[in-house]
Amino acid sequence: MLTNFKQQTLEFVKKYETRLEVAFFIAGFAFDALLMMEIDHLFSLFQQAAYLLIISIFIHYEILFRLQKWRPSGRFVVKVWEYRNLILHFLLGTLLNIYSLFYMKSTSFSSSIVFMLVMICLVILNDRPIIKKSNVSVKVGLAGICLFSYISILYPLILGYVGWIPFGLSVITTAGLFYFQTWLLRRRLPDDGTLLKAVFIPGMSVLIVFTLFYFLGWIPPLPLSVKSQGIYHLVEKKNGEYYLSTEKESWKFWQSGDQEFKARPEDKIYYYAQIYSPGRFNDQIFIQWLWKDPKRGWTKTDRIPLQIVGGRKEGFRGFAVKSNYQPGEWRVQVETSIGHEISRLGFDVIPDNSTEPRNFTILEK
Repeated sequence: MLTNFKQQTLEFVKKYETRLEVAFFIAGFAFDALLMMEIDHLFSLFQQAAYLLIISIFIHYEILFRLQKWRPSGRFVVKVWEYRNLILHFLLGTLLNIYSLFYMKSTSFSSSIVFMLVMICLVILNDRPIIKKSNVSVKVGLAGICLFSYISILYPLILGYVGWIPFGLSVITTAGLFYFQTWLLRRRLPDDGTLLKAVFIPGMSVLIVFTLFYFLGWIPPLPLSVKSQGIYHLVEKKNGEYYLSTEKESWKFWQSGDQEFKARPEDKIYYYAQIYSPGRFNDQIFIQWLWKDPKRGWTKTDRIPLQIVGGRKEGFRGFAVKSNYQPGEWRVQVETSIGHEISRLGFDVIPDNSTEPRNFTILEK
């Protein structure tokens, strides 16, 4: 009976293999999203470091194994080695899921669409047989993406700010770790060409692509992220709490405050945001206002600095005010000091000539 059940199960899996792979991929991504801890959670950082260490060990011995310089010995090692591809891609998949989710939270999709599509494609491809059966250099490339993503989170957490210095240190450290792994393998493999092709070139290629994307402003500025934002008619701070005045109807749940801003004379536009930054974080960001000129397109106007301090789970709260404006299409962008976009919010300014009393809803944040 047990044999028949196993046979039926195998036949079912074989028949619906593609659908099951898609289902498990979606379930795994959703599982990681639900259980994902904050970016600076100590246990999560140690867990990611452990995964990266295990991945590097598997890759190290996989290279030696394929070149017949090492063979597994001992019952436990032999058993684990049989499942090395499954373990390796499970760990890579978990890390790629985590970093993709972090990147998604840390920027508006429109400003980093190329980078985000690349990350999503890598998450999907990691589970495909063609990648699982590929040569070591492909696995090194995937591991390099995970390693750099981890280190590029670690340095801003340690230094307390984002920018060129944390990014540069991340590139140097990642390159150093790849060199160290190459040096360890070189002690067993005198063939420099093999090591160059298997480890160093894929690792350096990842760093070159990341550096290019960073210069283009496509890489989200981890670990910063905007948790909530909105356009309001008034923002007041009283006794440590923020009170937001909005005309938005309750059924327009998809809007963030007064994205249809009905402007009367003397009205000011308030942009409010809750920006997540880890503990010990102290950095300056900018609120950039843009107006869509009918002839010239998006035109930058005011750029207002905002000092953020980390450590608050709900996010650092702050706002910016716009007094001089004109009707039309507007956008607010939250940017780092070097202009990398963290978030954006579009809204329309609509002239309101009515003198009827307005009914504002007050939200407490």
